[in-house]
Amino acid sequence: MTTGQEKSIDVDKLLKNKLKAVSVGSLENAIAKVISDMVGEDYKCTIGEVKYTLFSGADFHVKVELSYNPEQ
Repeated sequence: MTTGQEKSIDVDKLLKNKLKAVSVGSLENAIAKVISDMVGEDYKCTIGEVKYTLFSGADFHVKVELSYNPEQ
């Protein structure tokens, strides 16, 4: 018995993986910026192979490391 308050699932929305439109470089820069801001040091981020999943997801390996700048 439905109460009328249940929402239907938009299957088309789930199957259109908008993450595919996001540049990996943009993700790397955004992650590095957030971590750098949190820690107070300059960090860089690299993302390994991206595997897009069904239902608008993605799996990838993220490597974050302190940037070395000898001029600082």
